[in-house]
Amino acid sequence: MPSLSPLFHRLFLHRNPIPFPLSRSPSIRSRICTPRRNRPDICFAWAVPSVALPDLGGPPQRSFFLRCCVADRSPPWAGATMATAAGEGSAAKRFWIGSKKESVFASYTPFMVSLAAGKLDMDTFRNFIAQDVYFLKAFSHAYEMAEECSDDDDAKAAINELRKAVLDKLKVHDSVVQEWGIDPTKEIVPNPATLKYTEFLLATADGKIGGGKGAGKIVTPFEKTKVAAYTVGAMAPCIRLSAFLGKELQFHIQYEGNGHPYKKWVDTYSSASFEARASQIEELLDKLSVSLTGEELEIIEKLYHRAMELEIEFYNAQPIVQPVVVPFTKLDDATNHLAIFSDFDLTCTVLDSSAILAEIAILSAFKAGQSGTDNMSAQRLPSDMRNSWDALSRQYTEEHEQCIESLLPSEQAKAFDYESLCKNLEQLSNFEKRTNCRVIESGLLKGIHLEDIKRAGEHLVLQDGCREFFQKVLKIKEKLNVDCHILSYCWCADLIRSSFSSGSTVEHLDIID
Repeated sequence: MPSLSPLFHRLFLHRNPIPFPLSRSPSIRSRICTPRRNRPDICFAWAVPSVALPDLGGPPQRSFFLRCCVADRSPPWAGATMATAAGEGSAAKRFWIGSKKESVFASYTPFMVSLAAGKLDMDTFRNFIAQDVYFLKAFSHAYEMAEECSDDDDAKAAINELRKAVLDKLKVHDSVVQEWGIDPTKEIVPNPATLKYTEFLLATADGKIGGGKGAGKIVTPFEKTKVAAYTVGAMAPCIRLSAFLGKELQFHIQYEGNGHPYKKWVDTYSSASFEARASQIEELLDKLSVSLTGEELEIIEKLYHRAMELEIEFYNAQPIVQPVVVPFTKLDDATNHLAIFSDFDLTCTVLDSSAILAEIAILSAFKAGQSGTDNMSAQRLPSDMRNSWDALSRQYTEEHEQCIESLLPSEQAKAFDYESLCKNLEQLSNFEKRTNCRVIESGLLKGIHLEDIKRAGEHLVLQDGCREFFQKVLKIKEKLNVDCHILSYCWCADLIRSSFSSGSTVEHLDIID
């Protein structure tokens, strides 16, 4: 069985309140669906060997089936200003809150998902921890350069203390990696993702920021102080992200006791001492930033965000040999045959399409009544149709809640039950089918003109980045061997096609309704 994402465990191993509807395609869900701002931006991809899907073609051992939806594409630091109160005036906390969306992606990299599940290949883990030596050396050098630039005695002392902690870790690095079966006498080659971050950090510590002149040409004490702040700003997200991931992993391995193969490593990064180190570097960043201008703080924020991106790239770069349930984030391997299946309502769209169709039907009935047209829609008053639709919506809400309640176990599960999950999803699917049949039998959607549907689709608001996502994938469709499919319980594929009519997207999308 593939390794499972931590959120899957939260949904199906624990009786916790579910933060979003289990089904992403109910037919009358606009009344009950969680507002978008409260729904996670992460979407999931299910990867299984293609032997279960022989019709996909391509090399059987390398093909995968993916189900994905589009993540929010707003700037990762969006909302940082609004988070000022939450950060209590701390620049470091504001930067972390502004990058929180990015940090979540690190939790759902194939590496982290496999590690949390205890299924990570040991050689992959060994390669991962072996890279520590390059990070530690870069941190030590960067701290040394930052200390030289700082003009505050307290800041110098804090930097020196942090550097000593790094040097202590370097001293025991060989023994640590040896515990995990790595021969410390063998040369460890840095991977490209490691080099990208360490080179970025050392360039920042040297004052080379946005075409800067470098530390060797910086002469004023204030200029040097800024470089110290910039350097710490490029290091802080690395420490904070590690502490965040350690706590996330600790939450998920707690049910395995001491049986988890990577418990010792997780314990280190989820410990109070490591959290104290993360807080220490954040306090240092706040101290160094206190005299900076708004423009200079923006530079640190950009450096912080760039460091976060490079850290996530590092986790993404770890080689994974087993299939994993992960968010769909990258598409860069032409040897895989990928079939992308995306839900439409409230995944691609901001509003539920069935509610839009109902509004078109009610408006059509109103127009027919005004013109005296004698058809089925005209025989029903718009007010009666709206009342009927509201009644169907209320019935859906009540029955959906009852359905979900019946599917949740009364006791906490001891292990992930794949068979039960399949049965529960089948029951949920049957519920959706019954609901759709009820709407069809009501006749509320009869009398809608195709042109009205197409016009509504053309003005349908899609989630940020949705159309661009599919356009980007389809541009490289042939190069990367990709098929795209849109799934929906919506009764009209023309509405979906017209919503993607911008550009050439729709020509290569398979609409499955």
